[in-house]
Amino acid sequence: MSGPTAADRRTAAALLRTHGQTYAEEAGIRLRDTPQPLYRLLVLSCLLSARIRASVAVAAARSLAAAGLKDPRRMAAAAWQQRVDALGEGGYRRYDERTATQLGEGAELLLASYRGDVRRMREKARGDTGHLREVLREVPGLGPAGVNIFLREVQGVWPEVHPCIDDKALQGARRLGLPEDPRILAGLVERRETPHFAAALVRAALDRAVVDDVVDDVRRAQER
Repeated sequence: MSGPTAADRRTAAALLRTHGQTYAEEAGIRLRDTPQPLYRLLVLSCLLSARIRASVAVAAARSLAAAGLKDPRRMAAAAWQQRVDALGEGGYRRYDERTATQLGEGAELLLASYRGDVRRMREKARGDTGHLREVLREVPGLGPAGVNIFLREVQGVWPEVHPCIDDKALQGARRLGLPEDPRILAGLVERRETPHFAAALVRAALDRAVVDDVVDDVRRAQER
């Protein structure tokens, strides 16, 4: 299998410049290997699991944080209607009632089984990403797509997950004419940039306008 070309590297750099923001960053989460930001990422991943626009899920995550529901103890203690209202404030109305229930149940699960600390889910997996996927699926409302989202974003702080370039990101790579091998793709950017690159690849899969932006950026860079 041939390695990446200079054109691949130019495309990857342009993609990072134009759309290299993680969903966590968009939701105002400064991701670190500490309980609160990891929990907020978990909640965001649950919200993004539904068939709803990513921008709405991000706005709902911001709204939950603004309501003070940033950790499982506060989420579990909140009234169901408070969770519904916070989701509604973010525009997350189609799935608000079911999701409010799932967020409460998920918070209670974390408190009962992991003492409210998402890092204990990582410890339970013992470095096995396949097992970690199974552990994460315990969370109500976190389906396979949500697990992929969580792992794509968390690979920057949980090194054993790297490289996480899932099928949706590979669809974006295909649209951009990039290699469709996760390890080759990850090698196009610095390791610390992989979460940003993976998120940008997903945006390319979801929106052809992203591909146009990248093509235009590459052309402008070559004209300089």
